Amino acid sequence: MAIAAEAEQIETQREDSVVTHAPVAYIMSRFPKLTETFVLYEILAAQRAGVPVEVYPLRREKCKTMHKEAEPIVAKAHFTGWLSVAIVLANLQYLLTMPGTYLATWFTLVRANMGSLRYLAGAILYFPKSVWMAKDMKERGVTHIHAHFCSHPAATAYIIHRLTGIPYSFTAHGTDLHCDRHMLLEKVADASSVIGISDYNRNLILEECGQQFSSKVKVIHCGVDTAKFAARTSSTPFDEGSGPMVLLCIGTLHEVKGQTYLIQACAKLREQSFDVHCHFIGGGPDMEMLQSQCEQLGIQEQVVFWGPRTRDQIVDHLATADALVTPSVLTQSGQREGIPVVLMEGMASGVPCIGSNLSGIPELLGGQCGLLPNPRDVDSIVDSIKTLYQDADLRRQLAANGRARVEHEFNLVKNAEKLISEFQLSAIATS
Repeated sequence: MAIAAEAEQIETQREDSVVTHAPVAYIMSRFPKLTETFVLYEILAAQRAGVPVEVYPLRREKCKTMHKEAEPIVAKAHFTGWLSVAIVLANLQYLLTMPGTYLATWFTLVRANMGSLRYLAGAILYFPKSVWMAKDMKERGVTHIHAHFCSHPAATAYIIHRLTGIPYSFTAHGTDLHCDRHMLLEKVADASSVIGISDYNRNLILEECGQQFSSKVKVIHCGVDTAKFAARTSSTPFDEGSGPMVLLCIGTLHEVKGQTYLIQACAKLREQSFDVHCHFIGGGPDMEMLQSQCEQLGIQEQVVFWGPRTRDQIVDHLATADALVTPSVLTQSGQREGIPVVLMEGMASGVPCIGSNLSGIPELLGGQCGLLPNPRDVDSIVDSIKTLYQDADLRRQLAANGRARVEHEFNLVKNAEKLISEFQLSAIATS
């Protein structure tokens, strides 16, 4: 009984020690999106730190599989259609009470996005519901807005800031920054802070917008829960010499992920008598093409397509993998990844990782934390896999180094605290 009472007292003290902050609004393109775990778990980390979070997705993601942690957030998220009575009334209110600001904001969106059909169409389509969000956030006492992606979500935050004065920040990830930078200058100029997930992204933003913004453009890495993705303590059948080397590739089956080059590498490894199996996790538009490629190369027996999986299932897959491979590429349209979060999850789990020498990925894997073959270079991917296949000591070294780097630099809790500090600073500056 005494032990139970003491435990209850400790829990009460822990709850009392949580600092309560002013409400923060999160804006993202779609929610709940299975592949964008970095948004979901950042929100959860902020909530655990005592920050009340209001979630405003631009669109509701239609998904068959959902992370269980997303369910309570979905239940309270502020989803809205393209048009409603509430949206019309909110726009009329701002048009009648703030006609100059309302119209100037609309014209800025049109002017700054000229030349980009996607961004211009998005600005026009999302403007009415953005105005409703402004009214709703003001009524709820929101003191800061954070947008994930510098495309439509950052534009929405810009609109709300113009109409309400609520400060905003946004995180620039990958394709949202690399492919189209229309209106980036206006978004950066009005933001209280701008977050790049890598030094590569920060430098790109400053090259585009100017060094005068260097003090507000910060690097805060995405992070992973190092308790959930814990370093494994048991060896795999391959380590013990009783099974094939299991390669894991996690991500949407899409050109930018480069899965086709990994499949070609697996075919070459089989030709050279390396016992390698490859497991793909994720769905996407390239599923049938990749499956057909495996059949054409005669390796369908060594390749498994699992489809979309939840975080708990991914944890289980990582526990049995001998290496995690993310062969990301730069597409013809300019798409490229920032730093794949799945690499952080693999490193945290004690799995040796192979990435691509592209964008911000060397910032994660460089310095003996992983291998970096060149994008689209099948022979380079083959050599990296063979290196791990033949060197158990290197596998252990990369696993240990990777885990240490994630704990220190890509830790979800620590990096969420940095982001929360940015929210607090902007609220203080405008109070």
